[in-house]
Amino acid sequence: MLNRRILRIKAFKVLYSSVLAGNMSLADAESQLELSCEAARDLYIYMLGIISPLTKIAKDRIEAAKAKFNPTEEERNPNMKFAENALAKLIDADEDFQKLFKKKKFDWSQYDLLLKKVMTSVASKDYFAEYMASPDTSLAEDCKLFTRIFEEEFVDSEELEMILEDKSLYWNDDLAYSLTWCCKTLNGFAKGEGWSLLPLYQSEMLKGEGVESDKYFVRKLLQSSFAGYERYSAMVSESVSGWEKERLFSTDVVLIVMGLAEAASFPTIPVKVTMNEYVEISKFYGTPKSRAFVNGLLDKLIQQLVNEGQIKKEGKGLL
Repeated sequence: MLNRRILRIKAFKVLYSSVLAGNMSLADAESQLELSCEAARDLYIYMLGIISPLTKIAKDRIEAAKAKFNPTEEERNPNMKFAENALAKLIDADEDFQKLFKKKKFDWSQYDLLLKKVMTSVASKDYFAEYMASPDTSLAEDCKLFTRIFEEEFVDSEELEMILEDKSLYWNDDLAYSLTWCCKTLNGFAKGEGWSLLPLYQSEMLKGEGVESDKYFVRKLLQSSFAGYERYSAMVSESVSGWEKERLFSTDVVLIVMGLAEAASFPTIPVKVTMNEYVEISKFYGTPKSRAFVNGLLDKLIQQLVNEGQIKKEGKGLL
């Protein structure tokens, strides 16, 4: 499930937290990393579990409309397509999913206001009107609708963000990625595939020889960054002057340290890949000037370590 970009971000957050704390042990950092990785998959499970609660909101609204003293013709004979969608029934009937959802003590019932707000928003959209007007009542059609809901209704929801932050400290910034995997799961349902718990690391999803373990990668990355932090951060300090010194306690330094640690610890990863990854991450976790700072200094210091023979790559074209 987790790709290397996400794993680098998770290792970065743990390392940055350890730098701020000042006294975090490597064992504690590794424990935090493991919890953070597992939390991303938990969020995927939690968000996939919102399908049935949203469906129930629609059913409840239909029943409430029917119970009016003088319901309209449309309220007496409502369009039940969404309220009876096959996707919610499929998930409700999946014993493995329901057992895991309950085991993790997940529950959407206490967030009734959010569910109603989301359903109101969905019901106002053109894509929902098109869905309701279509004669197609297939599982594939239902999956297509919920894919739109996952793509358009959750990412920028401040109310949802507050709920997720309250439920887990590790869910910060994981929503968009977890929703992507919800959509991939729906695509699988539409093709007739069943549900199964996703492997935590993408390397576990790949078949064939020569696949390197992502779990090993992220643990070694954290260990190498943790062990080399003082040395690599000192290199950064020695390489900057004047106005740049204001960055020495910023996220930029942690990213550069991780880039140096990765370049030195993974002989099969091209230097260009390493640099590109940390420059990209700096765009989201740094300042507007971080991209140029991280790119320039990381390039300079990697070259310094190459010249000193401390960075060696296995194969041509990796330096």
